[in-house]
Amino acid sequence: MSNATVPLSRADLEAFWLPFTSNRQFKLKPRLLAKAKGMYYWTPEGRQILDAVAGLWCVNAGHGRAEITQAVAQQLETLDYAPPFQLGHPPAFALANALVKIAPAGLDHVFFTNSGSESVDTALKIALAWHRVRGEGTRTRLIGRERAYHGVGFGGISVGGITPNRKTWSASLLPGVDHLSHTHDLARNAFSRGAPEHGAHLADELERLVALHDASNIAAVIVEPIAGSTGVLIPPRGYLKRLREICSRHGILLIFDEVITGFGRTGAPFAAQEFDVMPDIITLAKGLTNGCIPMGAVLVSKAIYEAFMQGPEGIELFHGYTYSAHPAACAAGLATLGVYEREGLLTRAKTLAPQWEEAAHALRGLPHVIDVRNYGLILGLELEPLAGKPGNRAFEVYLKCFERGVLIRQSGDIIALSPPLIVQPSQIDQIFSTLSEVLRGQ
Repeated sequence: MSNATVPLSRADLEAFWLPFTSNRQFKLKPRLLAKAKGMYYWTPEGRQILDAVAGLWCVNAGHGRAEITQAVAQQLETLDYAPPFQLGHPPAFALANALVKIAPAGLDHVFFTNSGSESVDTALKIALAWHRVRGEGTRTRLIGRERAYHGVGFGGISVGGITPNRKTWSASLLPGVDHLSHTHDLARNAFSRGAPEHGAHLADELERLVALHDASNIAAVIVEPIAGSTGVLIPPRGYLKRLREICSRHGILLIFDEVITGFGRTGAPFAAQEFDVMPDIITLAKGLTNGCIPMGAVLVSKAIYEAFMQGPEGIELFHGYTYSAHPAACAAGLATLGVYEREGLLTRAKTLAPQWEEAAHALRGLPHVIDVRNYGLILGLELEPLAGKPGNRAFEVYLKCFERGVLIRQSGDIIALSPPLIVQPSQIDQIFSTLSEVLRGQ
């Protein structure tokens, strides 16, 4: 009997401290997954679960892709590890070139990390160092946004705007950080289809911060094109373009955190292309390796990279990780990008978006539904909170959907959906019919 199917006792569950989980609640009634293939998970008992969230926004090509597995196995047999400092290996350069090929024009250099959190902290460090090597070392202030999620590093928490993340470590966050307002406007934008109409003016808050601190002290602005973990907040029409214009006018770097939106989720390879806005830096992870091996990356413009290459020869950036460009992760990334290209997955969301949108907005009017937000193959379904029990209503929906064979994601009182990009129309119907039945209490 494989380890995946061996029953676990309560004692077996104790040693593992689960992340972002109510451990006591989980260990009383654990939800375990033992196998995955295509669009599905299976529990140890053999119950099939339709994956409506691509694992955790990352398994964009579906589970158990043989092409990726074989590439990783072959790489481990050939070169299992190579130190990344002062040495290189061919797959790292191959993956960097493959990424640049699909990236927005002008972002043509890649720094590899191991996660989205590391990508964000790397991007922030590059932004600060870039101003310094150009002789503008006073530009140290960073600007994030309320309700933003940029991972769990101290840098990411500092520019992020998720309250529980910030509350516990409030005394140890980076100094010199400001936050723009979030763009969620339930009163005016509820049930928008795609990008909401109202809210572009919120980008003008950046001008207020420039007036307060002076541009000579501001290094970078970081935003998620679509804020994912906070509950799928779609950017108002014109908002991202206005941010870009203000940053350009004042010499401020614009960073897009595309850990969630990267690799086809919006219907284009990257949200920067979908919204036609060119940032200076893009952070990536999740879909880069189809979730099978931890890996992240930071895309930067030629101007940023070249600025570091102007000084005396030597180490230009004192930054990196033991597992930067790990050979097995590079093999996974190359195989993943190959699957995306062969199957047209980086743009498939655009084809499925009309059905997805209609199914999503058919939920309007069901009990406790106060908003539906959609873009590409993304859904944010906001529910009216239970009095005095925030998050409980959506968590109950999450549990009931799991019991009925559909895995969704819950954040506060918001349900988020983001299925693998291989999802079929019949599976979209199953996802929304299950969700509808649970919301109706059937």
